[in-house]
Amino acid sequence: MLRIGELSRRLGVSDHVLRAWERRYGLLRPVRSAGGFRLYSEADLDRVRRMQTHLAQGLSAAEAARAALDGDAPAGIGTGVGSGAAGLGEAAGALARALEGFDEPGAQAVLDRLLSTLTLETVLRDVVLPYLRDLGDRWERGAASVAQEHFASNVLRGRLASLGRGWGHGRGPRAVLACPPDELHDIALLVFGVVLNRNGWRIGYLGADTPLADLIRLAGATRPDLVVLAATRPERFAAVTTDLTRLVGIAPLAIAGTGATPELAEAVGAHLLSGDPVTAAEQLPLPDAPPSAWGRR
Repeated sequence: MLRIGELSRRLGVSDHVLRAWERRYGLLRPVRSAGGFRLYSEADLDRVRRMQTHLAQGLSAAEAARAALDGDAPAGIGTGVGSGAAGLGEAAGALARALEGFDEPGAQAVLDRLLSTLTLETVLRDVVLPYLRDLGDRWERGAASVAQEHFASNVLRGRLASLGRGWGHGRGPRAVLACPPDELHDIALLVFGVVLNRNGWRIGYLGADTPLADLIRLAGATRPDLVVLAATRPERFAAVTTDLTRLVGIAPLAIAGTGATPELAEAVGAHLLSGDPVTAAEQLPLPDAPPSAWGRR
């Protein structure tokens, strides 16, 4: 049984939206603990996920709630925006305007609206990551200021960090996520960790600019099922190839990001994670999967 905060974290939907769905549509059916707290079951979790999927396919909130309560099986969880492309594009534009106008409440409201009508994976893959790539490109061209880039990145990082609250708990396999020394861009790694956690993994997050000696000591002490290192530039990995080889001898290692190459993965004996962080996390094999499940090593 889950309290509303944990339910919100797992689903990527704010507790205000969950309470509204409970009140308006009877989507959630909590019970009371001995202390008077409202507790939610896995059945509540499943109904909300079904509703999110129906919403992503273009149903209104009322229609999606009825379908979820009736137990209708959705056609499938889409990774694109489907029939809601126009509305999603408008919301994405609103998010960009709020972030670049230094309007955090406005940006959070847009994210709440997106997450109440689409799956978390869709919002991350089709809105947040494309926006960050575009913002980074404009910053490099001088079309966006350093202040705008920092503000937007910190707002989104904070939202992602809230989704990762408690992601080290549970009984699933454990992954340690980090960026090598001098790599300061960790939002894509955060996205990867959030989605990986939703797929049953426990997460130990070290983040940007992690000394490899410290990571090696941690891996030796805790023996995680996987270590993932992400970097945007090949030279970040090239500077620590000896340490990467040592790390592979301690725990399975995967490298990711635009700085990761097949040649480096082959040279150090690591797995290569390719594609966007959401898809990479969704497709990550479990620790006992055969080597062929990784594709390339």
